[in-house]
Amino acid sequence: MAHPGIGVWIAALLTLACLTFLYKDNPFFRFAESLFAGVSLGYYIGITLNQTLVPNLFGLLTSDFGKNWDLVVPGLLGLMLYIRYVPKIAWVSRFALAIYVTYYIGVEFTRKVHGEVLPQLSRLIVPINHFDAHTIFYSLVFVVGVLSVLLYFFFSKEQNAVTKRVARLGIWFLMISFGAAFGFTVMGRIALLIGRLNFLILDWIYPTLGL
Repeated sequence: MAHPGIGVWIAALLTLACLTFLYKDNPFFRFAESLFAGVSLGYYIGITLNQTLVPNLFGLLTSDFGKNWDLVVPGLLGLMLYIRYVPKIAWVSRFALAIYVTYYIGVEFTRKVHGEVLPQLSRLIVPINHFDAHTIFYSLVFVVGVLSVLLYFFFSKEQNAVTKRVARLGIWFLMISFGAAFGFTVMGRIALLIGRLNFLILDWIYPTLGL
């Protein structure tokens, strides 16, 4: 079996440097963390430049400016965001940031409605002719869960004895959903750890020992 190359050795040593944080914070972990952050930022800048700015802004403006002159506005707004690094005129970047945040909120609001709110509402509306024991059970859980959670976040009127109990049930549904999300996150991190351990054993240790 061929011995691992220099790239495998670098990846293995950086992986071990990251794992040293399980013991305590140390210079090896900070070096690997800083290197990862720097490389990731450089890679992201390159991807943004080659796949977004060049084909969608610079390329269109240089090839046919008369047809794509309106792209100058978003280009200038993007450039204004970096004026924040000039202390004397840093306030100019706030205008571009305000426009960006407002636009993002408007777009994201529509996506949230169509991607999360409406699909959840559609799960609550089940044809009666398709009712069976399983459908009745999960439909009832959806209805009770959605209504109780919405009632928990209803602050326009003081809650009475009945609504407080329903809102408390909504807290249970929220805790279950948060627990499921946390468990999913933990399982994702465990999967990443297993992948790195497989790399260390199969791609680095075994070839180094000639196994």
